[in-house]
Amino acid sequence: MFEEATRQTLQARITMDITPIRFENDKLEVLDQTMLPWEERYIPVKTKEDLWDAIHMLKVRGAPAIGIAAAFGLYVLSKEFQATGNGDFVARFRALKSYIGSSRPTAVNLFWAMDRMESTLTNVISSSGGAFRRSEILNSLGNEAERIRAEDEAACKAMGEYGLSLLRPGMGLLTHCNAGTIATAKYGTSLSPIYLGHEQGYGFHVFVDETRPLMQGARLTSWELQKAGVDVTLICDSMAATVMKSHWIDAVLVGCDRMAKNGDGANKIGTLGLAVLAREYHIPFYMFAPTSTIDLSTASGDDIVVECRSGSEVTSKWFEKEMAPKGINVYNPAFDVTDHHLITAVVTEKGIVRPPFEPGLAALFV
Repeated sequence: MFEEATRQTLQARITMDITPIRFENDKLEVLDQTMLPWEERYIPVKTKEDLWDAIHMLKVRGAPAIGIAAAFGLYVLSKEFQATGNGDFVARFRALKSYIGSSRPTAVNLFWAMDRMESTLTNVISSSGGAFRRSEILNSLGNEAERIRAEDEAACKAMGEYGLSLLRPGMGLLTHCNAGTIATAKYGTSLSPIYLGHEQGYGFHVFVDETRPLMQGARLTSWELQKAGVDVTLICDSMAATVMKSHWIDAVLVGCDRMAKNGDGANKIGTLGLAVLAREYHIPFYMFAPTSTIDLSTASGDDIVVECRSGSEVTSKWFEKEMAPKGINVYNPAFDVTDHHLITAVVTEKGIVRPPFEPGLAALFV
């Protein structure tokens, strides 16, 4: 029994040690998640186009990981600026930030992390007395990027501990998309309690939605959990109602890319449908939202801009042949917004927030 528990713990840690972002010796690489589960390959980020493409094409994905990649990317690319003074450096930095921000408009972490980097830049300059101290600026930017990474790792661990307090040994859990260690600095958001529970012998059985059209559940979450030795079963998105009706699901755990101040949460397309089903079958629906994804300046989900992507992701991306008539109109939103009244609780690194969400979420920032 001890040997088996030790083996499972080691398996979980092996998976949690896989990082979506490598930063060593001022060189940035990201795990190309479009190649998973077939190949674990890291690709270098040397230009602004590399960073934009990595984020837009989902080579790096997951709200926290996108923010971390952007932070380190701004630092690495700022080193290449041929700036003559503070004003020139800030102008180049803001132009780069604007360009990278166009890669994915919905995930608030991207802008949150880049705003932190810009605040660091302006604070250093304002304290410099007008002198252009390039090395000091760059050191501060690099340190801030590392802080963002370290804070996310700590936040994910805390979310896992809070999330685990909502669960019982032997539960059947349903996940959607990928909110695991490869979407964050470490541990994941909604997968974090699964990993922590696995280490403690909770014996969860996890059902994973494939998550059409980009198959993040099939390609990424099932790969992560299987690699960690978790008892996992992959299902088509359209099977969720059946497994719920069969009493195989005791809780639904999902991530969040942006949460409005009223508790409406944007997450991968298909999340809303799961919330509606969970309400029908009286199953708790937990949304895991690090405070970096909570946007108190957004009143409700109606104000969240949802990214629409190419129709080819639906008709051909994962198929050898086109799976729809040529020229067919395709609607392909990357996210949907789950209304706050469908959410049982929001799990953050600062604690669990229950309805009414607006005062509870605001209190996190006091």
